[in-house]
Amino acid sequence: MYAITIDQPGSPEVMKWAQQPDPILPPGHVLLDVAATAVNRADLMQRQGFYPPPPGTSDILGLECSGTVAELGEGVTAWSVGDQVCALLAGGGYAERVAVPASQLMPLPEGVDLLVAASLPEVACTVWSNIVMGAGLSRGEVLLVHGGGSGIGTHAIQVAVALGARVAVTAGSEAKLARCRELGADILVNYRETDFVEEIRTATDGHGADVILDNMGGSYLGRNVDTLASDGRLVVIGMQGGRTGELDLGALMAKRAHLTAAGLRGRPETGRRGKANIVADVTARLWPLIAEGAVHPVVSAELPITDAPHAHELLDSADTVGKVILTIPRN
Repeated sequence: MYAITIDQPGSPEVMKWAQQPDPILPPGHVLLDVAATAVNRADLMQRQGFYPPPPGTSDILGLECSGTVAELGEGVTAWSVGDQVCALLAGGGYAERVAVPASQLMPLPEGVDLLVAASLPEVACTVWSNIVMGAGLSRGEVLLVHGGGSGIGTHAIQVAVALGARVAVTAGSEAKLARCRELGADILVNYRETDFVEEIRTATDGHGADVILDNMGGSYLGRNVDTLASDGRLVVIGMQGGRTGELDLGALMAKRAHLTAAGLRGRPETGRRGKANIVADVTARLWPLIAEGAVHPVVSAELPITDAPHAHELLDSADTVGKVILTIPRN
């Protein structure tokens, strides 16, 4: 098969579309003919040598894909050859074929075509597992999303609005904030110009945010705690602002607040907090919201896989809102 290869970490130009060995199909897995994948910030980090794949998984980039079932591994009965699906991956999506645990496959949401479906698994499973399954966001609460114009951000806004929550976002441009408003956010903070702590407090009459979905990590830690409402939940899913920060435990305790740092890629396949459980809950409870139009994929660009270097540049661009899709040619 052909896949994106990287001889050594570096700039986007290190990625090449070249021949690689076909994936091995273990028991309990399904082999997919990949139609499309999507670019995530984790891909950019891995390309630069900062985010190696979990042990025993593919070192090919790509944490999600859509495609057609080509072959079933031993013991797989829930899927059939020819099924069109999307899948959550630990790696391997930037390729013509990928082997996926059967428990990490999802049917295409009603109304979403095969290529666009590639933009959903990573953001859907990340957002749903953290703000719904983990933080328990409920109707009437306030969700603050940092990086509102990202793939995660644009998806989280819609999910929260569909659940009856009020949404605040931070973003670095007025254009991104305008798009967040269109998606349902009503508290809009340009982090380059104003302090989100004071903005959120003012907009919520001093209440603060019940749930914060944070992609920054260390640099925002103290201010996030200051922004939390009583009994608030801070969920850290990224470290774009650094790995370390100062935490005032007294402030956390005074608010009876919860702090969680959660990744998705390294989770086990099975178990209460495993990927299979997340995928099942997303399929059962989030896919109907997509089918009824309450949540929809936000795609900024669709490019052929051979343009992967440009796709990585686009994801890093201040102008990109939502996801960037890479389509896989069929020979």
